[in-house]
Amino acid sequence: MTGWRLGIDIGGTFTDVIAVPPTLPTGGGTQRTAKVPSQPQQPVNAILDAIAAVGLTWPEVAEIVHGTTIVTNDIVESRWRPCALIATAGFSDTIEVARGSRRNLYRMDLAPRPQPLVPASLRFEAVERLDHEGRVVTELTDADIARVVAEVQASGVDTVAVCLLHSFRNTDHERRLGQALRKVIAHVSLSHEVSPEFREYERMNTTVLNAMMMAKIKHHLGLLADRKPDASRLHLMHSASGMASPALIAERPLMLAMSGPAAGVAASCRIAADLNMSHAITFDMGGTTTDVCLIVDQRAQISVNRDLGGQRIRMPMVAVDSIGAGGGSIARLVAGALMVGPESAGARPGPACYGKGGTLPTVSDADMLMGYLNPTRTLGGSITLSAEHATAAIKPLADAMRFSVDQAASGIARVVHANMARALRRATVERGLDLRQFDMIAFGGAGPMHAVEVARLCGIARIVVPAFSSGFSALGCVEAVMSYSRQTTVGMKSGAWDQAGLDALLADQTAELAAALVNAGHPRDGLVVRHTAGIRYSGQSYETPIEGPNLADPAALGAQFDAAHRALYGYATGEAWELASLRIEVLAPETAPQARPDKTPSSATIVQGTRRMVFESGEAVEVSVLDRDSLPPGQPQDGPLIVEDAWSTTVIPPGDRVTADAAGNLTIEVRL
Repeated sequence: MTGWRLGIDIGGTFTDVIAVPPTLPTGGGTQRTAKVPSQPQQPVNAILDAIAAVGLTWPEVAEIVHGTTIVTNDIVESRWRPCALIATAGFSDTIEVARGSRRNLYRMDLAPRPQPLVPASLRFEAVERLDHEGRVVTELTDADIARVVAEVQASGVDTVAVCLLHSFRNTDHERRLGQALRKVIAHVSLSHEVSPEFREYERMNTTVLNAMMMAKIKHHLGLLADRKPDASRLHLMHSASGMASPALIAERPLMLAMSGPAAGVAASCRIAADLNMSHAITFDMGGTTTDVCLIVDQRAQISVNRDLGGQRIRMPMVAVDSIGAGGGSIARLVAGALMVGPESAGARPGPACYGKGGTLPTVSDADMLMGYLNPTRTLGGSITLSAEHATAAIKPLADAMRFSVDQAASGIARVVHANMARALRRATVERGLDLRQFDMIAFGGAGPMHAVEVARLCGIARIVVPAFSSGFSALGCVEAVMSYSRQTTVGMKSGAWDQAGLDALLADQTAELAAALVNAGHPRDGLVVRHTAGIRYSGQSYETPIEGPNLADPAALGAQFDAAHRALYGYATGEAWELASLRIEVLAPETAPQARPDKTPSSATIVQGTRRMVFESGEAVEVSVLDRDSLPPGQPQDGPLIVEDAWSTTVIPPGDRVTADAAGNLTIEVRL
């Protein structure tokens, strides 16, 4: 590196930045961190503010890796760009037929499924047909390509998605259509490039979403390119917890759908490896949601099926479960019961305690009244906290429940803790895992404040609050390595095993993924390749993922599948099975710098004062406030305590214990 490397995570409320100097590629004592307000309408300005906040100018920066919520927010808020869809004749309505399952099984007053992303007036059909093996049944003619392209042009849209039947088996027809469309249409998305798998509805929906995001992401990347010095490199964090080049993201913007959470998960995997944690669960509590993800054998769980904002997406992403429980989650009474979330005060006006015009009671307001938040702190250099505004917001709710304000605040905390504990249990039980065997990694702006009580409800005995916990996703960005992954349909039965065909598929897919990394300057010999097989018994609808599959020995692979199926479902039949899909991931060598906290002893005293705290029991206690940077490594501190640093607060309830280590991490022993 010839300059600084920056990790920048643009969140809904704040933008976090961590800067690592060029002279310390393995970490050291001069990293810089900052937090600035996000600018949702002008995210490039947030990046410029973040660079300035760590005392740098862009010419001093060799590389920026940044995560963004641009794609996530558009999907969640249903901000769609008009998009045309081209499908095989007779199949353009697949996007409206969707799946037969209802989102709300017992609510007949609600729509059974989301409205189709593409209206009937923008659906066009190509006269062509492939069979399930990719053999041509009806050839796509040049005349029909010209007809379809002309119809799309006449519609007036500049965005089109192409999803032809069985094109994941034979890409020729889609490629020819794509070549013709790209001559006259600005934004074209082809299904075999985005999601080369079976399940037509999911592939079609994913391809359309990718097309709809192209214009905004290309505009964002263009603004960055205009401001970026020529000598500075730029990468973006993608949803499978690696970084990708702007050129690839411009064509695959949907890869950013879980960009921010993926960065936090990537940093958690490194912490799990550093601390020799076999199984861990992330607990990332921000302003709007709490995100949890499993780390098994120090690797994040990856999913290829995801619902985001009610939309079905099929592509590799970190298996993050999100619930509407964050600092901005609104508390209210429903039929006499206290409920918290999923509605949020958002960044504007935000919680009442921010003093920005919010009036509804939120989790952050409860945190303020319970003593979790420091009333003298300024967040992100711009938000001054107000206990008076928090009290004014919660008092009407307390009066309605005939509670004191303290009781109402602790009640909000208990409800949100129960909601989050259910999410953690669901993330493990549905995968056949015992949550009590996991450690917790707590981060995000609010995660360390609420982690202990949630862990206690779940039977988790150990929590790690890592260094840079408030800007942990930015840490994941700055330590990211380049990686690309793809899942493709195989459909190979155990009784008709074709080793030569499988080896050829592996070689072709790996070479294609590796080419992008080689073009970025990484030597081919140094690349790391990982495989995940999706296997199912004949007749099953969905596959069981097998990490590190023995693809050279079908008998051994079958044994791996039986063991995984037994762990997940409680039984294994030993009958014939099918290698339905294969995910291939190619990673660059780990050459990114590892950010580490400044190990220079702090001159501050350990005890910074005291603060009144209210715990879940409703008991008010005066507790000591400790300076995190001054905690002596290896010396346990017994709760109740508050541990603060420049950006975050960690709450240690009575009976629990916290110990700092030399790397700046806090380990909390939870009394169960």
